[in-house]
Amino acid sequence: MSTFGERLRAAMDARGPLCAGIDPHASLLADWGLADDAAGLERFTMTAVEALAGTVAAVKPQSAFFERHGSRGVAVLERAVSAARELGALVVLDVKRGDIGSTAQAYADAYLDQSSPLAVDAITASPFLGIGSLDPMLDTAAAHGAGVFVLALTSNPEGPQVQHARTADGTTVAATVLAALRARNAGAEPLGSFGAVVGATIGDTDEDLGIGGPLLVPGIGAQGGSAETVRRIFGPVLANVLPSSSREILGAGPDPTALTDAARRANDAFRELVR
Repeated sequence: MSTFGERLRAAMDARGPLCAGIDPHASLLADWGLADDAAGLERFTMTAVEALAGTVAAVKPQSAFFERHGSRGVAVLERAVSAARELGALVVLDVKRGDIGSTAQAYADAYLDQSSPLAVDAITASPFLGIGSLDPMLDTAAAHGAGVFVLALTSNPEGPQVQHARTADGTTVAATVLAALRARNAGAEPLGSFGAVVGATIGDTDEDLGIGGPLLVPGIGAQGGSAETVRRIFGPVLANVLPSSSREILGAGPDPTALTDAARRANDAFRELVR
C-alpha cells in the first residue's frame, strides 16, 4: 500500500503542484446560470471535476457547500470524489473536522477508511482541541494510506488569536502543531503524509515550515495570494507546497475548456517556482 505522501509527491511531480478547489458557492452557481439546488450543484460539480481532475495533482471539494443541500448534496460529493479519482487526481476533502475520542474516530472512519463511501485521499482537520485530539485521525490515515492536513497558520484575521498565542513553554500554538506534524513525518520518503494548512496571505513568518510533509496553501487568486507571495513565504520548502485556488479557476466556467485553461495557467505559474 502506498502512502498519501508518496502518491502526492508523484502527482505533483507529474502534473504540477496545483490543487483545484471545488467550492459550489450559491453565487458561483448563479454565475454559471444554475439553480441553487441539488440539480444545479451536480451540474456545477461534475463539470468542474471533468474539466480539472484530469489536469491537476489534486482537487479539494469544500464539504460544507455539499452538506447544505442535505443527503442529495452528499450524494453528489460521493460521485465527485469517485470521478476525480478515476481521472487521476487525489482528493483532499476540506472538512476541518476536530473532536475527541470516539467522535474523532468516527470522522476518521468516515473519510479515511478506504472502505467508506466517503473515503478520500486526505482531509483537513482542526487541532484546537489539542493536537493530541487528532490522534485517531492521524493513526487511521496512517493505517489506510491516507493523509491529514492540520490547520497551523491560516489567513483569516481571527487566526492569530489562537495560532500565535504562547503555550506554557513559550512556543506558539502554531509551532506546537508544526512540531507534532514534523515528528509524525520523521523518516518518511519522499514526502510525509501529514501536512499543515498555511495561508498564502499570512505575510512573513518565523515559524519553521519544514515539517517533512506537504503544505496546503489556500488563498491563491481571488483572496490575494500569488506565485510571488508563495515564493516569499515558503522559500526553502517550495517543493512541498500544494497551492490551492478555487474562485479564480471556477470563475472561468461554465465552459469546460476555459476551466481547464485557467487551471493550467495557475499550475504553470507555480511549477516555475520549483524548476
